[in-house]
Amino acid sequence: MLHRSVILLAFCVLIGLNPISAHATTPEHGPSPAVQAENDVETIEIGRVRIHNVKDGVIEGSRDEGKTWAPLGHVSAPCAKVNVLGFTASKWAKDGTVVATAVNAIHLRAGYNEKENRGIIWSLAPLAEDMAGKNSLQQEISPQSAVYTDMPGGTGIFGGIYTPFLGNPLFLDNARNNTLTPLPSGYVPTVGDSWVYQVRRPKRYPREIIFENRFGGLITIQYRGEEPKVIGQVLRPVVGIGRFVGSYFSEPGRLRANHEGVIDISTSPRGVVGSFQIVPANHAMSNETHYIREQTQWMVVGPVSATDPSYEGTAPLFSRFLRPRYDQADWKDPDTIEALAGRFYFDVQMRDKNVWEKMPVRWVLADKPLPQWANTALENVGKIRIVFPFVWDELPSTTPANMVAATPAAVAKP
Repeated sequence: MLHRSVILLAFCVLIGLNPISAHATTPEHGPSPAVQAENDVETIEIGRVRIHNVKDGVIEGSRDEGKTWAPLGHVSAPCAKVNVLGFTASKWAKDGTVVATAVNAIHLRAGYNEKENRGIIWSLAPLAEDMAGKNSLQQEISPQSAVYTDMPGGTGIFGGIYTPFLGNPLFLDNARNNTLTPLPSGYVPTVGDSWVYQVRRPKRYPREIIFENRFGGLITIQYRGEEPKVIGQVLRPVVGIGRFVGSYFSEPGRLRANHEGVIDISTSPRGVVGSFQIVPANHAMSNETHYIREQTQWMVVGPVSATDPSYEGTAPLFSRFLRPRYDQADWKDPDTIEALAGRFYFDVQMRDKNVWEKMPVRWVLADKPLPQWANTALENVGKIRIVFPFVWDELPSTTPANMVAATPAAVAKP
């Protein structure tokens, strides 16, 4: 059946027909009733990062709201410009927030370009240790509006415990004394500025989100101690993998990137490329993203009802809930258990099985044509699951009433 779908997809492309010929949702974007709770969720600060925008400026992190700081890295080259043509999905973000979080870049929004309908952004870029890594970065950032750091991709603020979530707030702290002020209207980075972003996560995490990888498949979210809740549907399944360059810095089954219009999941080991993406319906229908409608490397998702808004910039998939968290240095963290427990991962269930398995390892060469097998590399994947980090504060604080403590007084005599 899946082979027929692929053949039909190819036929549609050949005759000039879009496989998704009409909006599967209304033209609007935002939360539907099914995800309103996730978009009203309370968040808590679990860290903050301060970046001094000067050459050799310190990049430091705090886990106690700025009372104490630990060095994370340094600025290799500061920036003093913005990119007035931010990536397409940056238009769905808010000013003064993190608009993309990835192993190979963090994008920050300064404003909105109404004429071009794009966000105005600047970026934080990791260190690339070889030419392949440098080529990856060149495709993800605008060099004139990027702060280059000495932290390798996939580490530090690009995959470690201080990696931000989408929508995390951004401030100026030029006095470097935790006097945080919002970015002014029309802000442009200045050499000497200090920025602080707060790493804020939902106070209550889900246990998992599951995508049924089929046309009309359900998307469910489950919190610990609750039944799964349907929050959307799969409008088109993913079948292939592609040469998404940022996966060079990631690992199989790990989140490569999240922004208002994409979830990018790596299938490749670090040092080669391979991943697939999950995108909301209206983003998939835009003129700039025609390739999503023509190829097999994207899963397209929508809300539960076709009359509900599309999910661009909306929690839990495209705001607030996800971040790329997998850093080998987690083992060296002073709070090792907390660092390891904070990782996200993705696994799969094959169509003929009922058990969860590790993400299939599939990779290609970035400088070579995409091989034919890559277009159907995931054709046997029936479900995809996001497994969320374990959160200690979800444990019950009191002993349930129906549990009797094993004390001598409570133990019956033989």
